[in-house]
Amino acid sequence: MTCSLKHAGFGAVAALWAATGLAPLPASAAWEPSRPVEFIIPAGPGGGADIMARTIQGIVTKHNLMSQPMVVINKSGGAGGEGFLDVKNSAGNPHKIIITLSNLFTTPLATGIPFNWKELTPVAMLALDEFVLWVNAEKPYKTAKDYVAAAKAAGGTFKMGGTGSKQEDQIITEAIQKATGAKFIYIPQRGGGAVAVQLVGNHVDSSVNNPNEAIAHWKAGKLKPLCVFDSKAMPYKDEIVNQLSWSSVPTCKSQGLDIEYLMLRGIFMSPGATKDQVDYYIGLFNKVRQTPEWKELMSNGAFNQTFMTGKQYTDWVANEEKRHQQLMKDAGFLHTN
Repeated sequence: MTCSLKHAGFGAVAALWAATGLAPLPASAAWEPSRPVEFIIPAGPGGGADIMARTIQGIVTKHNLMSQPMVVINKSGGAGGEGFLDVKNSAGNPHKIIITLSNLFTTPLATGIPFNWKELTPVAMLALDEFVLWVNAEKPYKTAKDYVAAAKAAGGTFKMGGTGSKQEDQIITEAIQKATGAKFIYIPQRGGGAVAVQLVGNHVDSSVNNPNEAIAHWKAGKLKPLCVFDSKAMPYKDEIVNQLSWSSVPTCKSQGLDIEYLMLRGIFMSPGATKDQVDYYIGLFNKVRQTPEWKELMSNGAFNQTFMTGKQYTDWVANEEKRHQQLMKDAGFLHTN
Protein backbone atom coordinates (compact mmCIF):
# COMPACT_ATOMS: atom_id res chain seq x y z
CA MET A 1 0.00 0.00 0.00
CA THR A 2 2.84 2.36 0.82
CA CYS A 3 4.45 1.84 -2.56
CA SER A 4 1.22 2.29 -4.45
CA LEU A 5 0.56 5.61 -2.71
CA LYS A 6 3.70 6.96 -4.28
CA HIS A 7 2.09 6.58 -7.68
CA ALA A 8 -1.66 6.90 -7.05
CA GLY A 9 -3.15 10.38 -7.27
CA PHE A 10 -4.69 11.79 -4.12
CA GLY A 11 -8.15 11.81 -5.76
CA ALA A 12 -7.93 8.09 -6.53
CA VAL A 13 -6.86 7.30 -2.96
CA ALA A 14 -9.67 9.44 -1.53
CA ALA A 15 -12.18 7.67 -3.79
CA LEU A 16 -10.89 4.30 -2.56
CA TRP A 17 -11.30 5.40 1.08
CA ALA A 18 -14.81 6.66 0.35
CA ALA A 19 -15.78 3.48 -1.47
CA THR A 20 -14.53 1.19 1.28
CA GLY A 21 -15.85 3.35 4.10
CA LEU A 22 -12.33 3.85 5.49
CA ALA A 23 -11.09 7.20 6.81
CA PRO A 24 -7.42 8.17 6.52
CA LEU A 25 -5.44 7.60 9.72
CA PRO A 26 -4.37 10.90 11.34
CA ALA A 27 -0.68 11.67 11.36
CA SER A 28 0.77 10.83 14.73
CA ALA A 29 0.01 13.81 16.95
CA ALA A 30 2.98 15.77 18.27
CA TRP A 31 3.53 15.53 22.01
CA GLU A 32 1.85 17.97 24.37
CA PRO A 33 1.39 18.01 28.15
CA SER A 34 -1.29 15.72 29.54
CA ARG A 35 -1.17 17.12 33.07
CA PRO A 36 -0.03 20.38 34.78
CA VAL A 37 3.53 21.46 34.05
CA GLU A 38 5.72 22.34 37.04
CA PHE A 39 7.92 25.36 36.29
CA ILE A 40 10.77 25.26 38.82
CA ILE A 41 12.64 28.40 39.89
CA PRO A 42 15.99 27.62 41.60
CA ALA A 43 15.86 30.97 43.43
CA GLY A 44 13.66 32.88 45.84
CA PRO A 45 10.65 35.10 45.09
CA GLY A 46 11.06 38.60 43.68
CA GLY A 47 14.32 38.00 41.81
CA GLY A 48 14.93 38.08 38.08
CA ALA A 49 14.24 34.39 37.45
CA ASP A 50 11.08 34.54 39.55
CA ILE A 51 9.81 37.63 37.71
CA MET A 52 10.48 36.04 34.30
CA ALA A 53 8.91 32.68 35.18
CA ARG A 54 5.78 34.25 36.62
CA THR A 55 5.48 36.56 33.62
CA ILE A 56 5.67 33.51 31.34
CA GLN A 57 3.03 31.74 33.44
CA GLY A 58 0.75 34.77 33.12
CA ILE A 59 1.28 34.96 29.35
CA VAL A 60 0.60 31.25 28.87
CA THR A 61 -2.62 31.52 30.89
CA LYS A 62 -3.86 34.77 29.33
CA HIS A 63 -3.26 33.67 25.75
CA ASN A 64 -4.29 30.02 26.26
CA LEU A 65 -0.96 28.78 24.93
CA MET A 66 -1.20 25.43 26.76
CA SER A 67 -4.10 23.07 27.34
CA GLN A 68 -2.74 22.31 30.81
CA PRO A 69 -1.93 24.71 33.67
CA MET A 70 1.61 25.89 34.34
CA VAL A 71 2.45 25.85 38.06
CA VAL A 72 5.39 27.98 39.22
CA ILE A 73 7.34 26.63 42.22
CA ASN A 74 10.30 28.30 43.98
CA LYS A 75 12.96 25.81 45.13
CA SER A 76 15.80 28.02 46.30
CA GLY A 77 17.34 25.81 49.00
CA GLY A 78 21.06 25.16 48.76
CA ALA A 79 21.67 28.12 46.44
CA GLY A 80 19.16 26.64 43.98
CA GLY A 81 20.54 23.12 44.32
CA GLU A 82 17.13 21.98 45.60
CA GLY A 83 15.54 22.93 42.28
CA PHE A 84 18.25 21.44 40.08
CA LEU A 85 18.29 18.14 41.96
CA ASP A 86 14.49 17.94 41.79
CA VAL A 87 14.55 18.18 38.00
CA LYS A 88 17.60 15.90 37.69
CA ASN A 89 15.81 13.25 39.74
CA SER A 90 12.67 13.47 37.58
CA ALA A 91 14.07 11.62 34.57
CA GLY A 92 11.49 10.86 31.93
CA ASN A 93 9.01 13.44 33.30
CA PRO A 94 8.36 15.99 30.54
CA HIS A 95 5.93 17.86 32.80
CA LYS A 96 8.74 19.53 34.71
CA ILE A 97 10.88 22.40 33.38
CA ILE A 98 13.32 24.76 35.10
CA ILE A 99 14.44 28.32 34.43
CA THR A 100 18.14 28.81 34.94
CA LEU A 101 20.47 31.54 36.05
CA SER A 102 24.19 31.43 36.69
CA ASN A 103 23.71 29.14 39.68
CA LEU A 104 23.39 26.45 37.00
CA PHE A 105 27.20 26.60 37.13
CA THR A 106 28.08 28.30 40.41
CA THR A 107 26.06 26.11 42.78
CA PRO A 108 27.71 22.77 41.92
CA LEU A 109 31.13 24.45 41.72
CA ALA A 110 30.71 26.12 45.13
CA THR A 111 28.91 23.37 47.01
CA GLY A 112 29.97 20.11 45.38
CA ILE A 113 26.35 18.91 45.06
CA PRO A 114 26.02 15.99 42.64
CA PHE A 115 24.68 17.95 39.71
CA ASN A 116 25.85 19.11 36.30
CA TRP A 117 23.79 20.86 33.62
CA LYS A 118 24.61 18.02 31.17
CA GLU A 119 22.31 15.80 33.27
CA LEU A 120 19.33 17.91 32.17
CA THR A 121 17.86 18.40 28.69
CA PRO A 122 18.59 21.86 27.18
CA VAL A 123 15.57 23.54 25.60
CA ALA A 124 16.22 27.22 24.84
CA MET A 125 18.01 30.39 25.83
CA LEU A 126 15.23 32.96 26.33
CA ALA A 127 17.45 35.98 26.90
CA LEU A 128 20.59 37.25 28.62
CA ASP A 129 20.22 39.40 31.72
CA GLU A 130 22.31 42.49 32.43
CA PHE A 131 23.87 43.50 35.74
CA VAL A 132 23.77 47.11 36.90
CA LEU A 133 25.60 48.84 39.74
CA TRP A 134 22.89 50.40 41.94
CA VAL A 135 23.06 52.81 44.87
CA ASN A 136 20.46 54.53 47.00
CA ALA A 137 19.15 57.65 45.24
CA GLU A 138 20.00 59.74 48.33
CA LYS A 139 23.73 59.05 47.91
CA PRO A 140 25.81 61.80 46.32
CA TYR A 141 27.61 59.53 43.83
CA LYS A 142 26.92 60.50 40.24
CA THR A 143 29.36 58.09 38.59
CA ALA A 144 30.98 54.74 39.23
CA LYS A 145 34.23 56.63 39.83
CA ASP A 146 32.56 58.59 42.66
CA TYR A 147 31.26 55.32 44.09
CA VAL A 148 34.65 53.57 43.95
CA ALA A 149 36.33 56.56 45.63
CA ALA A 150 33.75 56.46 48.43
CA ALA A 151 34.15 52.71 48.84
CA LYS A 152 37.91 53.04 49.13
CA ALA A 153 37.56 55.86 51.65
CA ALA A 154 35.20 53.69 53.74
CA GLY A 155 38.12 51.38 54.56
CA GLY A 156 36.37 48.05 54.11
CA THR A 157 33.04 48.95 55.72
CA PHE A 158 31.04 49.33 52.47
CA LYS A 159 28.26 46.72 52.28
CA MET A 160 27.36 45.09 48.96
CA GLY A 161 23.98 43.34 48.91
CA GLY A 162 23.58 40.37 46.59
CA THR A 163 21.62 37.23 45.82
CA GLY A 164 23.13 34.18 47.52
CA SER A 165 26.73 33.37 48.35
CA LYS A 166 29.43 32.46 45.81
CA GLN A 167 27.00 33.24 42.99
CA GLU A 168 27.00 35.86 40.23
CA ASP A 169 26.49 38.92 42.48
CA GLN A 170 29.41 37.94 44.68
CA ILE A 171 31.55 37.06 41.64
CA ILE A 172 31.03 40.61 40.36
CA THR A 173 31.74 42.01 43.84
CA GLU A 174 35.03 40.11 43.94
CA ALA A 175 35.88 41.42 40.47
CA ILE A 176 35.22 45.01 41.63
CA GLN A 177 37.49 44.48 44.63
CA LYS A 178 40.29 43.15 42.43
CA ALA A 179 39.88 45.90 39.84
CA THR A 180 39.76 48.80 42.28
CA GLY A 181 41.36 47.77 45.57
CA ALA A 182 38.18 48.73 47.42
CA LYS A 183 36.98 46.23 50.01
CA PHE A 184 33.35 45.25 50.64
CA ILE A 185 31.34 43.35 53.20
CA TYR A 186 29.13 41.09 51.09
CA ILE A 187 25.60 40.63 52.50
CA PRO A 188 23.72 37.70 50.86
CA GLN A 189 19.95 37.68 50.43
CA ARG A 190 17.52 35.02 49.13
CA GLY A 191 16.63 36.93 45.97
CA GLY A 192 17.07 40.13 43.99
CA GLY A 193 13.81 41.56 45.28
CA ALA A 194 15.08 41.38 48.87
CA VAL A 195 18.40 42.89 47.79
CA ALA A 196 16.63 45.91 46.29
CA VAL A 197 14.57 46.43 49.46
CA GLN A 198 17.74 46.34 51.57
CA LEU A 199 19.31 49.00 49.36
CA VAL A 200 16.19 51.20 49.49
CA GLY A 201 16.38 51.01 53.29
CA ASN A 202 20.10 51.88 53.32
CA HIS A 203 20.92 48.58 55.03
CA VAL A 204 23.53 48.02 52.30
CA ASP A 205 25.49 50.59 50.30
CA SER A 206 25.14 49.13 46.82
CA SER A 207 24.00 46.17 44.73
CA VAL A 208 24.62 44.71 41.29
CA ASN A 209 21.00 43.74 40.69
CA ASN A 210 19.52 42.91 37.31
CA PRO A 211 17.52 45.79 35.76
CA ASN A 212 14.17 44.06 36.31
CA GLU A 213 14.86 43.61 40.02
CA ALA A 214 15.30 47.32 40.70
CA ILE A 215 13.38 49.23 38.01
CA ALA A 216 10.31 49.81 40.23
CA HIS A 217 12.53 51.45 42.87
CA TRP A 218 14.25 53.57 40.20
CA LYS A 219 10.86 54.74 38.96
CA ALA A 220 9.91 55.56 42.57
CA GLY A 221 13.03 57.68 43.01
CA LYS A 222 14.52 55.38 45.64
CA LEU A 223 17.46 53.88 43.70
CA LYS A 224 19.71 55.00 40.87
CA PRO A 225 21.87 53.08 38.39
CA LEU A 226 25.51 54.08 37.98
CA CYS A 227 26.69 51.73 35.21
CA VAL A 228 26.02 48.44 33.42
CA PHE A 229 28.49 45.53 33.34
CA ASP A 230 28.41 45.07 29.57
CA SER A 231 30.60 45.96 26.60
CA LYS A 232 27.98 48.31 25.21
CA ALA A 233 25.14 50.46 26.49
CA MET A 234 21.67 48.94 26.72
CA PRO A 235 19.63 49.80 23.59
CA TYR A 236 16.27 50.63 25.24
CA LYS A 237 15.44 54.33 24.85
CA ASP A 238 11.95 54.56 26.41
CA GLU A 239 11.91 57.06 29.27
CA ILE A 240 11.85 55.47 32.72
CA VAL A 241 12.20 58.51 34.99
CA ASN A 242 13.27 62.15 34.56
CA GLN A 243 14.04 61.74 30.84
CA LEU A 244 16.41 58.88 31.63
CA SER A 245 16.21 55.47 29.95
CA TRP A 246 18.22 52.26 30.12
CA SER A 247 20.30 53.58 27.23
CA SER A 248 21.27 56.53 29.48
CA VAL A 249 23.18 54.19 31.81
CA PRO A 250 26.89 54.17 30.82
CA THR A 251 28.97 51.00 30.72
CA CYS A 252 31.07 50.33 33.79
CA LYS A 253 34.01 49.92 31.42
CA SER A 254 33.63 53.55 30.31
CA GLN A 255 33.70 54.53 34.00
CA GLY A 256 37.00 52.80 34.66
CA LEU A 257 35.51 49.50 35.89
CA ASP A 258 36.62 47.05 33.20
CA ILE A 259 34.17 44.28 34.14
CA GLU A 260 31.61 42.55 31.92
CA TYR A 261 29.05 39.96 33.03
CA LEU A 262 25.81 38.74 31.44
CA MET A 263 23.61 35.96 32.82
CA LEU A 264 21.66 33.18 31.18
CA ARG A 265 17.89 33.09 31.37
CA GLY A 266 17.28 29.71 29.82
CA ILE A 267 15.07 26.64 30.02
CA PHE A 268 16.00 23.02 30.70
CA MET A 269 13.88 19.87 31.04
CA SER A 270 14.28 16.66 33.00
CA PRO A 271 16.72 14.04 31.71
CA GLY A 272 15.56 11.78 28.89
CA ALA A 273 13.21 14.22 27.16
CA THR A 274 12.37 13.28 23.57
CA LYS A 275 12.79 15.54 20.54
CA ASP A 276 8.99 15.96 20.30
CA GLN A 277 8.84 17.08 23.92
CA VAL A 278 11.70 19.55 23.51
CA ASP A 279 10.17 20.85 20.28
CA TYR A 280 6.86 21.40 22.07
CA TYR A 281 8.47 23.72 24.61
CA ILE A 282 10.54 25.51 21.97
CA GLY A 283 7.30 26.17 20.11
CA LEU A 284 5.61 27.33 23.31
CA PHE A 285 8.37 29.81 24.15
CA ASN A 286 8.44 31.10 20.59
CA LYS A 287 4.72 31.90 21.01
CA VAL A 288 5.43 33.55 24.37
CA ARG A 289 8.12 35.74 22.75
CA GLN A 290 5.60 37.14 20.24
CA THR A 291 3.26 38.56 22.90
CA PRO A 292 3.15 42.22 23.96
CA GLU A 293 3.60 41.19 27.59
CA TRP A 294 6.92 39.51 26.80
CA LYS A 295 8.09 42.49 24.78
CA GLU A 296 7.22 44.74 27.71
CA LEU A 297 9.22 42.50 30.07
CA MET A 298 12.21 42.65 27.71
CA SER A 299 12.03 46.45 27.53
CA ASN A 300 11.44 47.05 31.25
CA GLY A 301 14.22 44.63 32.16
CA ALA A 302 16.63 45.84 29.43
CA PHE A 303 17.30 42.26 28.37
CA ASN A 304 19.71 41.19 25.67
CA GLN A 305 17.17 39.28 23.52
CA THR A 306 19.47 36.56 22.20
CA PHE A 307 17.47 33.36 21.59
CA MET A 308 19.12 29.97 21.04
CA THR A 309 18.10 26.33 20.75
CA GLY A 310 19.74 23.06 19.77
CA LYS A 311 23.50 22.71 19.36
CA GLN A 312 24.05 26.47 19.39
CA TYR A 313 22.48 26.67 22.86
CA THR A 314 24.29 23.59 24.17
CA ASP A 315 27.66 24.88 22.93
CA TRP A 316 27.02 28.30 24.51
CA VAL A 317 26.21 26.69 27.88
CA ALA A 318 29.33 24.51 27.69
CA ASN A 319 31.49 27.59 27.10
CA GLU A 320 29.82 29.41 29.99
CA GLU A 321 30.55 26.47 32.28
CA LYS A 322 34.27 26.78 31.45
CA ARG A 323 34.17 30.54 32.00
CA HIS A 324 32.50 30.14 35.40
CA GLN A 325 35.01 27.50 36.40
CA GLN A 326 37.74 30.12 35.91
CA LEU A 327 35.75 32.94 37.53
CA MET A 328 35.02 30.81 40.59
CA LYS A 329 38.65 29.71 40.79
CA ASP A 330 39.87 33.32 40.57
CA ALA A 331 37.47 34.34 43.34
CA GLY A 332 38.47 31.42 45.57
CA PHE A 333 34.91 30.04 45.54
CA LEU A 334 35.53 26.48 44.32
CA HIS A 335 34.35 23.68 46.61
CA THR A 336 37.13 21.59 48.11
CA ASN A 337 36.63 18.27 49.88
